[in-house]
Amino acid sequence: MTGSADSTGSPSAARADRGFPALAAENRWLRDQLARRHLLDLAAGALTAQLRLPPCEAAEHLSALAQATGLSTEDLAADIVNAAAGDGSAVTVPPESDGPAPEDGRPVEERRARRAAAAAETADTVGEAARTLLEEGLAPLGADSLWLWQRVDSGCLRLVGSAGAGAAEAAAWQWIPPAAPEAFRAVLAENIPLWLEEGPPAGEPLPGPTARAARALLSLRRRDRTVGLALVGWPGPTTLDATARRAVTGLVGVAGTVLDAAGSPPAAVPVLVDVLDSLARPAMLLAVPDTAGEPIVEHLNEEGAGALGGTASGSDTALARAFPFVHVDLARMARRAIGTARTQRAARLPLSAAPGDPPPLLDVRVLPAGGKHAVVMWHTVGATGLAAARAVARLQNTAPFQDSLTGGGTVWSPEAYGIFGMARDEPPVPLAELRDRVRPDDREALADLVATVTERQTGGQTVLRIVLPDGTVRHVRVAAEPLIAEGTVTGLAGVYQDVSDSRRTEAALTATFDHLTALHGQAELRHQLALQLQQAIVPEVPGLQEMPGDLVVAARYRPAAEEYRVGGDWYDVLALPDGRILLAVGDIAGHGIDAVTGMVALHNAQRALAFTGRSPRRLMEWLNEVTLRTSGGVTATAVCALYDPEDRGLLWTSAGHLPMVLLRDGRARLLEPPRDLLLGAVPSYAYHEQRIGLRPGDTLLLYTDGLIERRHDGLDEGVARLAAEAERLAGHAPDTLVDALLATAAGDTDDDTSIVAVRVRARPPAR
Repeated sequence: MTGSADSTGSPSAARADRGFPALAAENRWLRDQLARRHLLDLAAGALTAQLRLPPCEAAEHLSALAQATGLSTEDLAADIVNAAAGDGSAVTVPPESDGPAPEDGRPVEERRARRAAAAAETADTVGEAARTLLEEGLAPLGADSLWLWQRVDSGCLRLVGSAGAGAAEAAAWQWIPPAAPEAFRAVLAENIPLWLEEGPPAGEPLPGPTARAARALLSLRRRDRTVGLALVGWPGPTTLDATARRAVTGLVGVAGTVLDAAGSPPAAVPVLVDVLDSLARPAMLLAVPDTAGEPIVEHLNEEGAGALGGTASGSDTALARAFPFVHVDLARMARRAIGTARTQRAARLPLSAAPGDPPPLLDVRVLPAGGKHAVVMWHTVGATGLAAARAVARLQNTAPFQDSLTGGGTVWSPEAYGIFGMARDEPPVPLAELRDRVRPDDREALADLVATVTERQTGGQTVLRIVLPDGTVRHVRVAAEPLIAEGTVTGLAGVYQDVSDSRRTEAALTATFDHLTALHGQAELRHQLALQLQQAIVPEVPGLQEMPGDLVVAARYRPAAEEYRVGGDWYDVLALPDGRILLAVGDIAGHGIDAVTGMVALHNAQRALAFTGRSPRRLMEWLNEVTLRTSGGVTATAVCALYDPEDRGLLWTSAGHLPMVLLRDGRARLLEPPRDLLLGAVPSYAYHEQRIGLRPGDTLLLYTDGLIERRHDGLDEGVARLAAEAERLAGHAPDTLVDALLATAAGDTDDDTSIVAVRVRARPPAR
């Protein structure tokens, strides 16, 4: 994007001020241009394919068609892309013709939807794409919310973007297990949209304002596979005719293409977000990485967005992008607040400004918010460089007063009576006589202020807690200056300002931060206990463990990354009374104490059930019922195998787990599992089992997805990489093999990892 921006409508005139609103307007303009360019490129690509034009001529042909039809280039591009996508009647242009193009009978709604889709496809994050789809495409259809979940390999759905939903509600629907609710399972299983014009069936909860509000559930597809699920919500019951359903389906389909941008779940603490949204002053929540990282604006309340020239709250924006003139100072204050656990303050940022710079941030406060988060609050003014304007901005809830020390009495402005809860016909109270109206703890501060003005003949200020006649307590800031005649103080003048709202806000935030700090400490303790429990239940096998018969075993467990601490992996190699050997590995969905307690329940249940001597298929069916009855609604994948030393046969079954790897004669082979459901999905499920004979020298690898799962690759690619690496290391002993595979593991999802290597030894010759 080069050349003069003014020729295409750039807000360069507004940019002359270099104010925050102007910078925000320029940023929105640049995004609009990016979306426009994307739409034109799509249309040019369609023309290239349809008319067999060189790419360099397709753009010129598009402009010529627009001129011939009298349409704008964007409208014609939207028509062409819609036709290519099958969203409207076909647009056919003879190859030899420069026009005329199709008649302009296409609905405005289809063009608007296509432009919204193009803007969403160029969004930086899934959250931004969701807001774009809602505001520019779905809102004109009456919708007021959009939820986008990504399907993860555990079978769960993870919320990666939403718009029109409160932070607390979004947190409540952050994770959806495979077992519930029924509407989600049906849409994912059948890939057929579900249109609930009068809300879901009774007793089935779904996100939305009321039980009878209309919803639409649609699967998100990418390259012929289901990658997630979308929910569109309306404020009440709504008739969704064929036109509306077609429009919603087209818009939501775009979300499937942007799920690759999904990173970690939003880290904003819901209660903090709700508190910030209730403030009457600009505020934002910052995520502050290590010193080298750029802080991210995770949430900006409505007043903050308005101060930057926007109209709605934003999130997931680099601090330098939102505050280009003061981001260095804000980042430094945020890191200091987090490091010292103390509020940082600045009267204004930047401290000095050149002519034409944006207005400063005034009364900046940065508060630690637990972990790597900080809250920033500030005031701003609309004019630049005018001290009078800044003074007026501070006059809310302010009342001037004047006391005479020579018999002239006290004069209050009308606003002072309201601050002190007094009637207008009551006599005003001199500053020095407010002693009986302030809290006892503040009387010394009042006396110091009076002495500062009358004895030291200088100005001063303090905040007093004033007790009103009805018992209500207000925080009142008092600023006073002496009136001096011929070296003698004859009176004093000043202002009273009711700052109760800001004090209550700061107290509420402090209480919230204290509560979050306590919760953080409890979470640390829970994680430590969970890690100890995990290590006690699933200890590593440091060397080679010899089993009865002819097996040697090596096993390793690697905990999850620091932010998760511990997960729900388990493994087992157990000699049974009938001479067979149980081989098992499993993975509970999720992390933390709940995952570990679920793991303990399933691990112990599997061990106990194995002593019945029943087949792996039957053991897995019982374990599925145990999972369904385990508190917390856990789900899990697992492999369960029984090895018989007599004939070296391995009978095994799998509940949605990854294929085992068999190393034989230096070559790796995947043992593809039966296509059975994961544990905890549905009751009374019948599992299948398979049998394979093992030979001396064979090595069997059982593992969990943390070993191979990567954020931007499929599991098939990860399994293939593991098989290739295992084949390269096939000649190593089992303990060396598992250590080498862990060291070269390709997984990057910060998940915990278990791996078990079982080798069949050659039997000594009979004597």
